[in-house]
Amino acid sequence: QVQLVESGGGLVQPGGSLRLSCAASGFSLGYFVIGWFRQAPGKEREGVSCIRTNGGTTEYADSVKGRFTISRDNTKNTVWLQMNSLKPEDTAVYYCAVGHQCGWNPDNFTPWGQGTQVTVTS
Repeated sequence: QVQLVESGGGLVQPGGSLRLSCAASGFSLGYFVIGWFRQAPGKEREGVSCIRTNGGTTEYADSVKGRFTISRDNTKNTVWLQMNSLKPEDTAVYYCAVGHQCGWNPDNFTPWGQGTQVTVTS
């Protein structure tokens, strides 16, 4: 069964850090681009970061550049999103998804994980 499972979300104060994990099962994640997206209540799903298959090329939304870092270990079939200097506006459900090329259109990514909640509040 092809599956992505996100974990690592939680409640954190502004300025804090979290590390999200995206673990794949049923397929080799190493052949695919992996994207992180997020969706806040009442808002559309937006792209956050993307990493190509070799891990050497990454992309970030302007809103998270310099604060978030995406990485992958294909031997562990896992992608991570390190989030530092978190802000209340980062509050959202975070999803990882499989794609064939980096980009910010969610329609170009499938399948998706179930999401993990990140809440940044004092």
